[in-house]
Amino acid sequence: MKFMKLGTKPDTFYTEEATRTVISDSPSDLIIRVNNITYLLHKFPLIPKCGLLQRLCTDFDDSNNVTIELHDIPGGEDAFELCAKFCYGITINLSSHNLVPAFCAAKFLRMTESVEQGNFVQKLEAFFNSCILDGWKDTVVTLQTTIKLPEWSENVGIIRRCIDSIVEKILTPPTKVSWSFTYTRPGYIQKRHQSAPKDWWTEDISDLDMDLFRCIITAVRSTYILPSQLIGEALHVYACRWLPNTRPPAPESSVSLNDDSVEKNRRILETIVSMIPTDRGSVSFGFLLRLLSIANYLGVSPVTKTELRRRASVQFDEATVSDLLFPSQLSSHQYFYDTELVMAVLESYLVLWRRQTPDNNQFVRGIRKVAKLIDSYLQAVARDVNMPVFKLVSLAEAFPDIAREDHDDLYKFINIYLKEHPELSKADKKRLCRILDCQKLSPEVRAHAVKNERLPLRTVVQVLFFEQERKMASQTQSQSEYDDISKLQLGERRKNAYPETSEKVKRSDIDESGSNINNKLAIQTRSKSQHKGRDR
Repeated sequence: MKFMKLGTKPDTFYTEEATRTVISDSPSDLIIRVNNITYLLHKFPLIPKCGLLQRLCTDFDDSNNVTIELHDIPGGEDAFELCAKFCYGITINLSSHNLVPAFCAAKFLRMTESVEQGNFVQKLEAFFNSCILDGWKDTVVTLQTTIKLPEWSENVGIIRRCIDSIVEKILTPPTKVSWSFTYTRPGYIQKRHQSAPKDWWTEDISDLDMDLFRCIITAVRSTYILPSQLIGEALHVYACRWLPNTRPPAPESSVSLNDDSVEKNRRILETIVSMIPTDRGSVSFGFLLRLLSIANYLGVSPVTKTELRRRASVQFDEATVSDLLFPSQLSSHQYFYDTELVMAVLESYLVLWRRQTPDNNQFVRGIRKVAKLIDSYLQAVARDVNMPVFKLVSLAEAFPDIAREDHDDLYKFINIYLKEHPELSKADKKRLCRILDCQKLSPEVRAHAVKNERLPLRTVVQVLFFEQERKMASQTQSQSEYDDISKLQLGERRKNAYPETSEKVKRSDIDESGSNINNKLAIQTRSKSQHKGRDR
């Protein structure tokens, strides 16, 4: 952080109740009220440096005390006191934290060069341009302080110049980044890296207000210089900084927000969703699902939820099981995992999948990958002792038959669920096992299923039936192959036992085929001669 020190005199301001007074040999002749604070000051040295006070004091006699109310001064009493101390020559320290209110108050009081040379506004401008805008963190902090005085900061050009400086630094190649920045990613040690990471800027700007953050991201995107993945990473960092429950909480934790916080978080989430680049992979599937989980919790607009479901469904084949394991946000649910969230995205994915061309290789490969993912997810959530069976059956039944080459993973899920829910009724057991196609089980899984006492008897009988059918088919195939081999062996034996006969048979076949060819040629020659005679 950079500082500017002005003035050399010690601080002689002191407080008596709601009155601020400066120690002086001269009596006070200028009373200024700012909000609830009354300042007992002197016309000199304030009036010579403040154009506004000069104008307001013209109606008063120089011999009289003057009372002025400045309740609308930007920055309030703290900013006014900085300006007053500058007039008295009292030491003040300026930094990115108090520059904005001091600058706006000085502009309000018209402490410009036209009033007196070397005035407060000129010194603040020099500090802002040469020190604040030259640094990275100073610029970000200065921009953040403008949220208390947005109109004044906009009018005097602080917001625009800060945003331009920040965007310029973001677009700087990482190898040329020479300023300090905040980067707390696990495993990153700055001394070991010769250049800054590509996303070095994302954490610092995540401290900004949503509107300021949006202005920066919009400006960066408009240059088309940075890849969409970096924009997505900035959005992800901002969401982790401000939104609640961006990571699944522990089962016993509870989060309660007041109405103001909920409304603020809704606006942040909807703004983040509107800024996600359209390129696939600009943000991860896990981040999209996390946003959708928070959206359900906050009750954002249906348009935002629909967009998140659509974006997540496009990248469903990139997901992992851990991406899907979100806790239910509804306190009325006794079960822990939010299967409705996964089901909503899966339904959106299946709608997009059915619109594809069936002869496309991705048509089958994509849905089989997603089906395998869901089967693994079912195995994970089946351990929830309070999970209703119909929730998981609905997920398993959502896929068409082509989605699964085998049902081994489905069997594992069913076995886990039956093990964790020993009190499950017969009707629910039948409903659960109905999704299993015993013909699509591998021999190893069939062998396990036959001995599985948790399965309904009907399912075990089906497994035995198909296992017996498979063995019979295997035996039939083996017998057919044996007969073919026997015929080949018999032919070889005859050939070896009667070599002369075989040679004679071959010669007779050749002679016979040769005579047949000669007969055909003779017939063709006679036919041509007959045609010529007719022509004559």
